[in-house]
Amino acid sequence: MKRFSVALWLLIATAVIAGFWSFSGAKELDVWMFELLPGIVGVVGLVVLSSRFTFSALTCFLISVSFVLIAAGARYSYAEMPLLDWLWNQLGSNRNHFDRVGHFFQGLTVGLMAREVIIRKATVGRRWGLPILSISFALSFSALYELVEWWVVLLFYAQEGAEWLGLQGDEWDAHWDMSMALAGSMTAAFALAGLHNWSVRRWQQQCELPRDIAA
Repeated sequence: MKRFSVALWLLIATAVIAGFWSFSGAKELDVWMFELLPGIVGVVGLVVLSSRFTFSALTCFLISVSFVLIAAGARYSYAEMPLLDWLWNQLGSNRNHFDRVGHFFQGLTVGLMAREVIIRKATVGRRWGLPILSISFALSFSALYELVEWWVVLLFYAQEGAEWLGLQGDEWDAHWDMSMALAGSMTAAFALAGLHNWSVRRWQQQCELPRDIAA
């Protein structure tokens, strides 16, 4: 049986603590479930699949950060999240942009996960094939997330669609969400590439995996 990594244990602990904190202050249970359920499913999925594939420390850490952001959004709702309210006011914005931060991290974490799977399980061109595939997967995931969110609202909250989707009066909300996910995935593919390569190599060495990646 393959052991859990320290990073995965920390991810699990973070998810449990953040989940309880989020639930303890949630204003509405259905809103809390609507926002946090995808994060819970994601973490449970990583745990279930860990016997076959465990992500490196950097990826697990950033997934933990992303889960905390999701938990905060579930506790307060993204439209009423008090964090950085002062910044939005200083910028003269009439909406809360915390959801944009969440979608950036969505693209970042999914992009890193895709990148790591490709590095360790596939053979593609390192220069262009790897970033193109990881960015494409992250952007596809972001689009699918927006569609699933839309379908759920149509089925259960059709009369309050704009409120449940967190549009805050912005007709381009879904486009901005996917754009932020694209920015996050590009950050994963380019800005964090060197650090991610090091994290993957270190995890492979710890597990004595035969496959390695170029520096």
